[in-house]
Amino acid sequence: MHRFRSSLLSHHRCLHSLQNAGPLCSHLKSRSVIRFSGPDTIKFLQGLLSNDVRRFGEPPREENSPIPTPNVASVVVPPMYAALLTPQGRFLYDLFLYRPPRPEEKLDRTGSGPGNGSGGSVEILADVDNSISDGLLATLKKYRLRSKVDIDNVAEDFSCWQRYGRDLSGKTPTVEEPEADSVGWGGGVDRADMSASHSSDVGWQWFKDPRLGCLGFRGIFPSGTMPPLVESDKETDEENYLMWRLEKGIAEGSTEIPKGEAIPLEYNFAGLNAISFDKGCYVGQELIARTHHRGVIRKRLLPLKFLDNNGKGSGGESYPWFRGDQHCLW
Repeated sequence: MHRFRSSLLSHHRCLHSLQNAGPLCSHLKSRSVIRFSGPDTIKFLQGLLSNDVRRFGEPPREENSPIPTPNVASVVVPPMYAALLTPQGRFLYDLFLYRPPRPEEKLDRTGSGPGNGSGGSVEILADVDNSISDGLLATLKKYRLRSKVDIDNVAEDFSCWQRYGRDLSGKTPTVEEPEADSVGWGGGVDRADMSASHSSDVGWQWFKDPRLGCLGFRGIFPSGTMPPLVESDKETDEENYLMWRLEKGIAEGSTEIPKGEAIPLEYNFAGLNAISFDKGCYVGQELIARTHHRGVIRKRLLPLKFLDNNGKGSGGESYPWFRGDQHCLW
């Protein structure tokens, strides 16, 4: 974990300015995208992952746009955070799951009516740790057996982005931001134009981070295109997002959470909305359920800041990752 210690030490002077920065956006080059498709997609993922993936198979209920626009669905299924575990309940991989809007959930390109139906096909995109994407694909294909699901690496087609900063905390899933509120004429707000400003011309859009509201917004967008609401002077290096996340004590990816060793509850996966305790069986479910219902978790990942005798930061340094057993993760 030396990467995180050196990152913290080299960037601690930037933390105060980062906390006071307006909306920032980072291209997450450390993340990759894989695609699940086929009639057994929901059933396959439901038996593997820690969260209840059946929500992706239900009709969407969350309102996305008060006024339908050709590129944005009027209702949307929010993304989901989940984990793939070992049979012993230890962490292997984390995934951000997205279900792209289906044609019948959006207006067609002319804006005159819904598009043609998807014919019952199911597609889910997963934002995963790029450094272990090959291993994750191999693991998933090992579990696939005879399931009718295709699993493809689409990293060249899509990119992962995060939008974060002081002005984004507590916003609604429709991303009501100052930049979007300015769309329109005079003092009024054109809600259709504002809705359209959140998405590309083919409907790829920002979603509230499924873990914590303070993390901002996350999205998958076609490679080679700039996501909406990203100003050239607001795009910043991924290291700044890393610092934003570390300050809140949140680990992400198999390079930060010990693969095959960590118990997800020690890394606050329940509080990060990554675990469903009433979905039924999945790989590793027995240990997670037993530990949760006993209520005894002996280690926790916590943000930690050192203060001097005057209550001020000691040298401005903040070391977010520290476990209750007094062992730093790095």
